[in-house]
Amino acid sequence: MHFDVQDLRNFYYRSRLGRTAQAVLQARVTQIWTEFKGQTVVGFGFSVPLLRPFLEGSRRVIAMMPGPQGVMVWPANAPNISTLIDETAWPIETGFVDKLIVLHGLETSEQPSAVMDECWRILGPGGRALFIVPNRAGLWSRSDNTPFGYGRPYTLRQVENQLRKHNFVIEQHVSVLYQLPSTRQFWLKSAKLMETIGQRTPRFLVGGVFIIEVSKRVLGRSGTSVTATSAPKLGVLEGLSKPATRPALSPFDARTVDEDG
Repeated sequence: MHFDVQDLRNFYYRSRLGRTAQAVLQARVTQIWTEFKGQTVVGFGFSVPLLRPFLEGSRRVIAMMPGPQGVMVWPANAPNISTLIDETAWPIETGFVDKLIVLHGLETSEQPSAVMDECWRILGPGGRALFIVPNRAGLWSRSDNTPFGYGRPYTLRQVENQLRKHNFVIEQHVSVLYQLPSTRQFWLKSAKLMETIGQRTPRFLVGGVFIIEVSKRVLGRSGTSVTATSAPKLGVLEGLSKPATRPALSPFDARTVDEDG
């Protein structure tokens, strides 16, 4: 079940916890993707909190929001680039996209397999995608204070196995949001410190969210290759255009022919 777009907007743009989470996720995404000049960047789900850094320099940016979630105009005070879509039939040509971000689009979908198929379809050769999903073992998936507490949380093995089944190659994964999903002032002020500690000592702290970067695996043609060869020419009718000359008979052969009649 998808989270409502109004609740998502209120969390990321009107709550301090949401703005803190947005800053952490956005910083990580821009660290992973440093090259996007002249490329097509697309987001699915509620990806707009992470798309702003790509507005300048990209060839185009598109924010796709699934029907059950709803859509909002974005960005503010600029031409709208967000659109409402059917989550299993995206209005984008095959192989059109260079970069794809999926945030609050996989764990809340009732058809995650179809979503992955669409992600694979629209990515072009050399394209990359980021799937951002809640960690089942983290505190963020257990809290009602954040959108990551809704939908289907994953273990890292679960989400990576699903991505491989849909012909994605896992390039890397990182864990983020080590801070507690609390609105209390003390934990909000400690967010940056806890993120730093979590990145340096991941064994002692569990991140609330996984970011998995994948590339598109292009399947080769199957079957046994056959080399076409030309059949040798049959000289059945060659005598009509080029009559063969009968070799001269030796005296012995001539006598044999006469004797045989």
